[in-house]
Amino acid sequence: MKNMFKVFAGAIVTVALMLGGVAAANAHGYISGPHSRSEACKLGLNKDCGAIQYEPQSLEAPKGFPAKGSADGKLASAGGQFGGILDQQSSTRWYKNDLATGAQKFTWTYTAPHATSQWRYYITKQGWNQNAPLTRSELELIATVKHDGSPASNNLTHTVNIPANRSGYHVVYAVWDVADTENAFYNAVDVNIKASSAKTATSGAERAVKAGGRI
Repeated sequence: MKNMFKVFAGAIVTVALMLGGVAAANAHGYISGPHSRSEACKLGLNKDCGAIQYEPQSLEAPKGFPAKGSADGKLASAGGQFGGILDQQSSTRWYKNDLATGAQKFTWTYTAPHATSQWRYYITKQGWNQNAPLTRSELELIATVKHDGSPASNNLTHTVNIPANRSGYHVVYAVWDVADTENAFYNAVDVNIKASSAKTATSGAERAVKAGGRI
């Protein structure tokens, strides 16, 4: 009888731990518009990603970036998680989202949102090394979105200004700071930046004037 009780109690503990693990794994999120590097793995746009394709929401590491957080070279994987595959870096390794300069929308998908203090968005500098893992020195802060400590689901989409002096391949690095834990979530978004349509139209008009044409 005692042995049966021990087995039963052990089963209850095991189930509780499993359910707790599921809850923890689900209480995360990722950028889905444009596709983050991890979501592009989930969708099959990125290949040879390993297990991250099943858990794009789980890139969690200590908050406090850039003073704290993951080590240089392990930024994209949130400290080497999932074998550090997301830290592989070359000009051709990852799927790229086409993006214009100027105001752009970044939307998060939350599997179960945390209380949130802020989000921050960084972008690689001009002349960054596309063929080496990301480091802090190659990132520039371009947006901070403050929040009131309520769940992140109250603020799904953010407007981020992509600098006009960026073009071609860049990485947007997003940091989601959780309000009631010591952790944050980190997402790399690979983008191919083109001039905004408004800028292109203006340039065309300017060329017409210079050529003696009329607008």
